[in-house]
Amino acid sequence: MNILDLIKSRRNIKKFKVDAVDSNLIQQWLEAAAMAPNHRLTEPWEICVIGPETRKKLNHKTNFGNAPFVMAVLSRHGATKVETEENAAATACFIQNFNLAAWSEGVGTFWSSIAIKGSNRQLLEIPENYDVLGVLAVGYPEEIPEPKPRTSIKEKIKYLP
Repeated sequence: MNILDLIKSRRNIKKFKVDAVDSNLIQQWLEAAAMAPNHRLTEPWEICVIGPETRKKLNHKTNFGNAPFVMAVLSRHGATKVETEENAAATACFIQNFNLAAWSEGVGTFWSSIAIKGSNRQLLEIPENYDVLGVLAVGYPEEIPEPKPRTSIKEKIKYLP
């Protein structure tokens, strides 16, 4: 599948099969994700793999679709507000790279913002100098949803003189 088809076919998966995803594949996708653009090579991302005990305590209403693997993706604060924002943007690119790498192998992901604030942040032991950009559920899709309608990109383009 070419990259354009891969991007257009990727979906947020909300129901997963119980089949485990090979940890070597996850490692490969993380390594590929780390090739995300990041200003001054700050590499601001950190990964927190969420084990079964912690996952139960998160009490996510869907239990992350019963995905066999769950991780939080963190973004380190910068020395300035601008650097913190750049780090968050880079970490979002990291997450998208991971999502696409997984999808290219038939593995789906779901990006949840459950741990951004409050007790979940404490449960995941997130240091003060990090933001949680999301919790990713990873696994083989039980079902793949149909694409949702999108606004035409033509309506989102502004041409300046």
